[in-house]
Amino acid sequence: MTVLVGYVPTPEGDAAFAAALQEARRRGEPLVVLNSPRGGAPVSADVAPEDAVRRMHERAGADGIALDLRQNAHSGDAADEVLRVAQEVDASVIVIGLRRRSPVGKLLMGSSAQRILLDADRPVLAVKP
Repeated sequence: MTVLVGYVPTPEGDAAFAAALQEARRRGEPLVVLNSPRGGAPVSADVAPEDAVRRMHERAGADGIALDLRQNAHSGDAADEVLRVAQEVDASVIVIGLRRRSPVGKLLMGSSAQRILLDADRPVLAVKP
């Protein structure tokens, strides 16, 4: 089993990574970081910059946690990709970051976090920055 974290380079993503690292340490499990840009996008703000990747590896290494960073592009909804990878790696828990959104924003845009919380067949830890 493993801990899976959906990561984007934002304060919410950083909070999710920190919580996932703590959860992996507590459970004695490896950590999979999913930082998957949408396929076909020439440039994506969702891709973690090299310095962020280096810091994640350093933090995990300092805690003795094996880290697997996945940055393969996906098509479709980000929530579907998180749920697919959770099945693939047999995640014991999924960790996601939450951001504040208005009810109207959720209605118009949907919410990947909400979909993960409702559709996951395993525990989900949702954190705020």
